Amino acid sequence: MNDINVKLTVFFENPFWVGVFEHVENNFLVASKVTFGAEPKGYEVLDYIIKNYYSLVFSPAVETKIKKDKTNLRKLNVM
Repeated sequence: MNDINVKLTVFFENPFWVGVFEHVENNFLVASKVTFGAEPKGYEVLDYIIKNYYSLVFSPAVETKIKKDKTNLRKLNVM
């Protein structure tokens, strides 16, 4: 099976808010950095993703290992 993981991290890098997209597919990682400027609201980030994800310029691919997260079902607090 082909596992694909996409992650967006938004953080403050003085003086701007920045987003880093990480895309892992077939054990290869690519990344793209986006400068938002002012602190983006959640709906602004979602709007950016919908409108711009497929036009992002990603870095050259590097090989990586994907670590599977193990969920401890005893610690889940499901209501």
